[in-house]
Amino acid sequence: MTKKIGKMPKNDGKERLQKVLAAAGIASRRKCEELILSGIVRVNRKVVDELPVFVNSASDVITVDGKRIHAAEKVYYLLNKPKGVICTSSDPYGRKKVVDLIDCPERIFAVGRLDADTTGLLILTNDSELANRLTHPRYEIDKTYEVRIKGRMDGPAIEKLKKGVHLAEGKTGRAAVKVIKRSNAESLLQIVIRQGLNRQIRRMMARVGFRVRALKRTRIGNISIKGLAPGRSKKLTKSQVAYLKKATGL
Repeated sequence: MTKKIGKMPKNDGKERLQKVLAAAGIASRRKCEELILSGIVRVNRKVVDELPVFVNSASDVITVDGKRIHAAEKVYYLLNKPKGVICTSSDPYGRKKVVDLIDCPERIFAVGRLDADTTGLLILTNDSELANRLTHPRYEIDKTYEVRIKGRMDGPAIEKLKKGVHLAEGKTGRAAVKVIKRSNAESLLQIVIRQGLNRQIRRMMARVGFRVRALKRTRIGNISIKGLAPGRSKKLTKSQVAYLKKATGL
């Protein structure tokens, strides 16, 4: 008789089963939940058909419909996102996605998001733990942007940005602001923030009375897109991955 197990207690170092299945390329996380509930998933030869279930992908034997799944190799890419490309992994309108720009056999996703009109540095990976930490405000990793705005930005507005402005979520953290060049027609700024609120830079600019004409992220921490053409990608080096892990406490 096949043994069945229901809910497993969460232990340190374990992940949700549907997350492990999705990372192995079985299906989307939602679809993997359905597969678990249907009773075709086993962990160490025992059927699991309830949620939540926590597993260790490195040591547990996990099968789906009798076929063993293996933990996917962790991969890390740096992409210079062009304008008009979206960061979601699927789109019902058929728009170009960032995952379409990288030839990778593993199931990868964008770490955080840049809106369709924003260009620049984006990290894509299948390492969900690193991704979660990179987007968590606790770790406060610098994110550097070049911002082209309509009009001349002078001292008072710059000081407001540096001290933080009030948005719907509350007051933004302090920002580092450097004027690259400016005229009466437009200004080009470099802004460094540590938060990652939705459309944060655009909303900060609007809050001090300026409209963004172009926005590009150029760095995350010490990782830069310098020399990488729009639409092109490359694998992060081992030292870059190690730097990101150290910066997020992994």
